[in-house]
Amino acid sequence: MADAAPAPLALAVRALAFATLRHTDQRRKGRRAEPYVNHLAEVALLVSEATGGADAELVAAALLHDVVEDQGVALAEIAATFGADVAHLVAEVTDDKALAPEERKRLQVVHAPHLSARGKLLKLADKVANLRSLAEDPPVDWEAARAVAYVAWAREVAAGLTGVSAALDAAFDAAATAALEAIAAQPAPV
Repeated sequence: MADAAPAPLALAVRALAFATLRHTDQRRKGRRAEPYVNHLAEVALLVSEATGGADAELVAAALLHDVVEDQGVALAEIAATFGADVAHLVAEVTDDKALAPEERKRLQVVHAPHLSARGKLLKLADKVANLRSLAEDPPVDWEAARAVAYVAWAREVAAGLTGVSAALDAAFDAAATAALEAIAAQPAPV
């Protein structure tokens, strides 16, 4: 019977549409300047695979995880549109942009062990995607030392996130190794 899409699928697709519209003009910082939505789709895919596709709210949160920080969307709008559970998950992984960047990074390390299991899974998937991007298409203005420092910091954050998904733990380790190998292989600046 071909009725309307099941609610979980509709929720995830609605989150994808919302995120795509909100991040329309945002690009990644690499040479390819990929549409930012590619990052969101990768994080959602990692979350979906880690949960066996059984947590549509978490997949929706993965698609929306940067709309508060990067696009100024209010958590109240996320709650009204996608429900309190999705809004709570997004809030768990959202940095306070009023703080200095170094303080935000420090707080990610401090807060990581205290996230819910689902929040940890989302945060770890985001770190995996970021490290893969660093390896494949690093920000054009990052020197090797900054990229190496990013990997070290990501490992500090991930240390507080491990244990929620063996597959994501392994993906993180592989992504961190690949990022360091890619950084080491970059030609020295002239």
